[in-house]
Amino acid sequence: MCLPQDEQHMKLSLSNRALTIVLFVVLVLSVLNTALLFLAQNNSTYDYIIFRDGDTAKARNGTTGTIDYASTDDSYVINAAIAQGSNIYIKQSTYTLNSDIVIQNKKNAQIISDGAIINAAGKKIIIRGDNYTLSQYNLLSGLDIINGTVRIEDSFKTTMTDMTFENSQTALELASNATWSEGTKIENSHFVDCVEGIVFRSPTGNATGSYANTEISRCYFNLVDNSAGIIVEPLAQFSDSLMQNVRIWQGENGERDNQTGILMRGTMKQTMLSSVVFESFVGENKPVQVYAINIDTNEINYSAPILAGGNSFLGTFTARVYNQYNKWIYGLGGLFKDNKSIAVGLNNSYGTENITSNYPFTIADFKAEIHVWGIASDESITVKLVFEFIDHSQSTGIEKTFTSHSDVWLNETEVISQYPSQNVLWAVLVTAKTDATATNAVVTLDVYGATT
Repeated sequence: MCLPQDEQHMKLSLSNRALTIVLFVVLVLSVLNTALLFLAQNNSTYDYIIFRDGDTAKARNGTTGTIDYASTDDSYVINAAIAQGSNIYIKQSTYTLNSDIVIQNKKNAQIISDGAIINAAGKKIIIRGDNYTLSQYNLLSGLDIINGTVRIEDSFKTTMTDMTFENSQTALELASNATWSEGTKIENSHFVDCVEGIVFRSPTGNATGSYANTEISRCYFNLVDNSAGIIVEPLAQFSDSLMQNVRIWQGENGERDNQTGILMRGTMKQTMLSSVVFESFVGENKPVQVYAINIDTNEINYSAPILAGGNSFLGTFTARVYNQYNKWIYGLGGLFKDNKSIAVGLNNSYGTENITSNYPFTIADFKAEIHVWGIASDESITVKLVFEFIDHSQSTGIEKTFTSHSDVWLNETEVISQYPSQNVLWAVLVTAKTDATATNAVVTLDVYGATT
C-alpha cells in the first residue's frame, strides 16, 4: 500500500531530527571524554611533576595541568616547583644540577622518583629548617645521585629511602646548627664508591649535636681506599639509635688501604648494631688500616656502640675493632671485669654502699672475690652483698665475716641463694662494716661476669 506524499515527507523529517539528536549526544560525550582524559592525565596527588622535554626540564602543575616552569637549568625548575609545592614527582631521566636544591622549612614534603639520575656535580640537596620545629616529616625517595650530597640540617623525623649514591665525596650528612636533627630514618639505600657514606657532623652554632633515634636499615656500602662508610665526628651524638641489616663491603677490586666501616670520633652511646655485616675482600694481601670499626676517641663520656647480636666480621682486617684508647666495648653475651674499693663503716654500722653494674646491660653471670687486709687482731669485718633486680626488688643479701687477712670467692650456692624463682640481675650492692671504733682495714671486690 502506498502512503500519501505528505505522510512520506513527515516520516523523513522525523528521521532527520532523530539523527541530529544522536549526533549531538555523540559530540557531547566525545567532548566530555576528552575533558576527563585530560584531567586524568594532568591531575594527580603531586603538586608538580617534573620531566624532560629534549634539553628542557619542565614542571607540570598537578592540579591545572599547565607547565608552570620550563628551563634548560634543571636546578631552577626543581627549586621553583619545591618553593611552590610540597609533593614533587621527578620522572625518570637524567638531570644536571647547576646549584643546590633546597627544601627549606617544609613539613610533610615529599620529593619522589622511580630512578631519576641526578648528576649533582658536587652540589647538594638540602632539607633544612631554621630549627627542627619548622622542618619535620619530610621524605626523599627513589633518586640516583652521582657526585652529590644530601644534607639534613635541623630537621625532625626525615625519611630517606630507596636512594643510590655514587662517586660522592660525601653522600649523606646529618647536621645541626640551630637545634638538632633527630629521628632520621635511612633505609633501602646503596652507597657506592663514596669517600664518606653517612656523616654525623660536629654541631655548630647553638646546636646540641644530638642525632638520637636515627635508624639505618637495609643499607649497603661499597668502600674504596681512603674512605669510610659511617663517620661520627667529634661532639656528634649518634646515640640511642639503631643499625640493622646493614652490609659494608671493604677491600674490593684489589684495594686495601685506609678503609673503615664505622669511624667513631663522637659518641654512639646505646646505639645498637644488629645483623650488621663487615666483609673484607683483602684476601692474602695484608690490609693497611682496614678496620670494621675504629673507636678513635679518648673522651671519657663517649661510648662505643652495642654489638647487639647477629653481627659478622668476615675476611681479613687490620683490626675488627681498632680500640687504641681502650674504650669499653659492649655486647650481648660480652664479658666484663670490675674492681671496687669498699668503704668500711665503724661501730657495726655499714659504710657507703658501692654499686657494681654493667649499665646499660643486665648481668647474665656474676662471680666475685672479696679481699680484706690490714685488719687488727681483735677486729671483725663484715662484707654484705645484695642483688638488685631489673624490677628494683632486692635479695636478702650475703654476709661474709673476716677476722684476718683473706681472699675469698663467693661460691655458687651463695650466689644462687640470692635469686628468686625468675628475674634479671641489674646490679650488686656492696657494703662493709667493722666492730671497731677505728680501722686500718681495706676491703676490695673483684667482679667478673657476662652481660645479657
